[in-house]
Amino acid sequence: MLPTVFKKQNLFLQQATAIIFALTFSSTAIGQGNLLVTPKRVVFEGSKRSEELNLANIGKDSATYDISFIQIRMKEDGTVEKITEPDSAQYFADKYLRFFPRSVTLAPNEAQTVKVQIIRTSEMVPGEYRSHLYFRAVPNEKPLGEKDIQKDSSISVRLVPIFGISLPVIIRVGESNTQVNLFNLSVTDKDKSPSLQMSFNRKGNMSVYGDVLVDYISPGGKVSRVGVVRGLAVYAPNVTRNFNLALKNSGIDYHSGKLHIVYSAEQSAKEIKLAEEFITLN
Repeated sequence: MLPTVFKKQNLFLQQATAIIFALTFSSTAIGQGNLLVTPKRVVFEGSKRSEELNLANIGKDSATYDISFIQIRMKEDGTVEKITEPDSAQYFADKYLRFFPRSVTLAPNEAQTVKVQIIRTSEMVPGEYRSHLYFRAVPNEKPLGEKDIQKDSSISVRLVPIFGISLPVIIRVGESNTQVNLFNLSVTDKDKSPSLQMSFNRKGNMSVYGDVLVDYISPGGKVSRVGVVRGLAVYAPNVTRNFNLALKNSGIDYHSGKLHIVYSAEQSAKEIKLAEEFITLN
């Protein structure tokens, strides 16, 4: 049976890992700790066969990062969890990809590229394949200036949070027949902290990824931008994703007028409207 101190340590690390893991899978996150990675997603389609990722250490100390693939499932509320087996109609991309190097050490303000390439394309059937590149910080044996926490004369515990960041790598084979629409739209807490609750319904063989723009149209026809979220994804094979968007809370009467909601994506340097809805306020 584990001593109480180790139980507490294990619980702490599980909680810290869960929080960090949730943060790094945010569709808008491109940095965690002192690591920045761009671009924040990679999509292979058409004749594209390789991509270079740029890693930069913006911290004050040198850092080492191990790189690997992990698999995730997105839930209806947008949170994610690690999985080892694909869901029905889900395909992992990692066995059709290679990347190098597999570990990088960056001095302060130093940058490096990681190259990702497609392999074994002849084995792929039409559809979408997705895995996530995971950049995991390797902790120092003993961070500079850190002291051990003495619990008693025989046990010492040092808690070191492990930071990481992930990004989706997607391979698309064949034509997309995906469609998406918005439903269950409503505005809550209109007077103090207004927010737009909405659900995305995805149908088809591939994921969707885009920006949500919300405009308020007054009874007199004046248009004001009241909400924006960038890089919102609904990953295949998910059918539904629920989302709550905070709206501008001053100078707007959410008891009258309309909201215009547009979900759009950039394709071939053009904005493509994926879904659009109006709701009347009262």
